[in-house]
Amino acid sequence: MTTERIAPPLTGGEREMLRAFLDFHRATLAMKCDGLSDEELRRRSSPPSTLSLLGLVRHMAEVERTWFRRVIDAQDVPLVWSEQNDFQAAYEAGSATRSEAFAAWQAEVEHSRRIEAAAESLDVTGHQPRWGEDVSLRLVMLHMMHEYARHNGHADFLREGIDGVVGA
Repeated sequence: MTTERIAPPLTGGEREMLRAFLDFHRATLAMKCDGLSDEELRRRSSPPSTLSLLGLVRHMAEVERTWFRRVIDAQDVPLVWSEQNDFQAAYEAGSATRSEAFAAWQAEVEHSRRIEAAAESLDVTGHQPRWGEDVSLRLVMLHMMHEYARHNGHADFLREGIDGVVGA
């Protein structure tokens, strides 16, 4: 499997640029997982840490779900991998599979894209209960890019440790 990653435009409107950069970061995470077996994707960075590429994909499904569905769209949906609202549960990928993790992540990305596209503007707000504050869709999209960029850095090191592949 080879992930297509489209470079963001060099010019454009704010919303177009935010969409493109967020999709670029999403594709980067998928690229870091290309060509690896389930076992390799579950390989931990340095035990006892549970950090793995598959754990990152599962975590980002939770992050997409939380920020777009729960915060911006005010949906009352539980986390994907924890009924106790434990965000750390996604990192435990010991028995997870690529197909299960990627299906959940891709479904959440599609929900996120629909919610963003349906929003009247980047000024639409939702409530972030952990912060006790309302936040704009603009902040959510910027936060998501930050979240992906940070975790894609982790993915760089994880992938290099598995098979020596570097870069994106």
